[in-house]
Amino acid sequence: MAPMSSNNVTGYTPAQKQQLLNLARTAIQKRLQGESFTVPTWDYPASLRVPRASFVTLHVDAQLHGCIGTLEARRPLVEDVAHNARAAAFEDPRFPALTASEFERLHIHISVLGTPEPMQFESEEGLLRQLRPHVDGLILEAGPHRGTFLPAVWDELPVPHDFLCHLKRKAGLPADYWSRDLRVRRYTVESIP
Repeated sequence: MAPMSSNNVTGYTPAQKQQLLNLARTAIQKRLQGESFTVPTWDYPASLRVPRASFVTLHVDAQLHGCIGTLEARRPLVEDVAHNARAAAFEDPRFPALTASEFERLHIHISVLGTPEPMQFESEEGLLRQLRPHVDGLILEAGPHRGTFLPAVWDELPVPHDFLCHLKRKAGLPADYWSRDLRVRRYTVESIP
């Protein structure tokens, strides 16, 4: 198993985690109120201004209501979180847009992604042996097909073979798909809260 890179997510303080949660909630609330919102990036600590990729997952009454994110770090974390919070609330095509009445029952979860690292393997069995349940998020790519599962998906699919098969399906491939051109990258996340 390859060692994890030093580019992976390092711990945020409880205060910084709360800042990110408050920011996500504010971005959603402003959109509900019909107000524009620009993240005051320089009001946040330097560690939250570093470019990072993130996912924002929303639950209303313990039911999934949206999950949107980015896989590559292209903008400051605070901007990425605000953007993904709004997108999860209003643009996830699997769910209707969040309403004002649902806002009070909204639970926000943020996953800050570490840098994805390519995995080396010669067979599906070799890949499966390297997977770390409840630790690894995976990005699977084959030609134009691409899909990702956050580490939280291990809670629903704790068996590595099942995790991989469902990820293939999510990417638009058959569950038994195998090719030497299959590319897999793994990443870790810092979960907030």
